[in-house]
Amino acid sequence: MKSHVLPLTIISLLALICFVATLQTPRSARGASQSPRDPVGKEVPESCSVTRPPARPFVPPLPYAILTGPNSFWLGTEKLWTLLPADGTWKGLPHYTPTDTAFRQKLFWWREGYDLHNYQPPLKVTGKRLDSPAPPLATDEHANGSWTDDRDHPFIVVGIDIPTLGCWKITGRFENGELSYVVWVTQ
Repeated sequence: MKSHVLPLTIISLLALICFVATLQTPRSARGASQSPRDPVGKEVPESCSVTRPPARPFVPPLPYAILTGPNSFWLGTEKLWTLLPADGTWKGLPHYTPTDTAFRQKLFWWREGYDLHNYQPPLKVTGKRLDSPAPPLATDEHANGSWTDDRDHPFIVVGIDIPTLGCWKITGRFENGELSYVVWVTQ
């Protein structure tokens, strides 16, 4: 079984690096819409209370803290935490396939003491659009990953498909840990 972990570990770490880089890419570099008539190109509306960095941010154990940058922050507790964009937006999400209409995002979750070799992590991710009726988001099976130095530092990756742009509340539940946040999904 260990041989299946290494390729997934490398793929997951590369995906995490890309995710963090996306959080740190300025909006202008991603080609955001400038049209005033395009509702998905506007800034976060006041009606969407996106999750912003708290006054007393969560600080995960080392070495996880090294993944943050000026445009991201950690949210959660030792029971469950994640990395979020400081501006509360996910911009320019791709579609899983060219014919798919949903917007694809990969979520990374951590938990102190999580066992990487638990191939069916008890993480449940749900999402609900807050600003308009919409179907709930769909989730993939969870994938495990880690990077290794003197010990494993495991994380859980969950692919989600968001059916529409807008204001979304995302919730993760892992045993006795629960974490919710709000993001504005735009092009």
